[in-house]
Amino acid sequence: MRWAACIEYDGTHYHGWQSQPHASSVQDSLEAALSKVANEPIRTVCSGRTDSGVHAQGQIVHFDTAAVRRDRSWLLGTNRWLNDDIAPQWFVPVPETFHARFQAVARDYRYWLLDRDAPSALWRSRAWHVHRRLDEKAMHEAAQTLVGTHDFSAFRAAGCQAKTPVRDVQHLSVTRQDDWLRVDVRANAFLHHMVRNIVGTLAVIGRGEAGTGWVGELLAGGDRRYAGMTAPAAGLSLRRVHYPPDVELPLPALDDAGW
Repeated sequence: MRWAACIEYDGTHYHGWQSQPHASSVQDSLEAALSKVANEPIRTVCSGRTDSGVHAQGQIVHFDTAAVRRDRSWLLGTNRWLNDDIAPQWFVPVPETFHARFQAVARDYRYWLLDRDAPSALWRSRAWHVHRRLDEKAMHEAAQTLVGTHDFSAFRAAGCQAKTPVRDVQHLSVTRQDDWLRVDVRANAFLHHMVRNIVGTLAVIGRGEAGTGWVGELLAGGDRRYAGMTAPAAGLSLRRVHYPPDVELPLPALDDAGW
């Protein structure tokens, strides 16, 4: 039987989602807990890998098992065996044709910046603290250049293994909430470090060190060396994964007033 699950996690103490032989990962921790509940080895497939230090509220996984368990048993049992920085939110049975990664049509990410003099002790692993006020309106204006289908080579990590740098960005916004800036982006898929490289570039514009037209120049040039820095992982979270209308899954428990 195939199950889908929504996983929320704080990625601070993990070397990303993917299982690794000599480092802690979210996948290894989750699979160990699932295997105890199922009393058999469980392997998971995720909607998209997250990097070291990146968080998630809406990571979707699927797994196959011969174990017969109720959805509540999966939820309570798995959470029992996990550290409190990983927390499945729901489990639902799905058709064997469901695939968490290949059927995903879009993914939502959110990035938080804090632009005041004092850092936040409570949000130290949730946001990028910058020491000067950023111009969020200029950042938002520049970001609109990236909406649409483009070659995102200028925002691609050197080690990215994607077969093509072309991605379809469906939404990209920069908004302010007091001392906090929120960058929301939706795309069909993302290149390695793509969101963090975009945020690092927009921050240059926010500091007034480049004009809003610079993003278009970078996009056309396709050279990662000329774009902004890779923003820290701590500010980034995977918010939601979108599937076709015929794939009916519960929504992640998102709180738009929070991170």
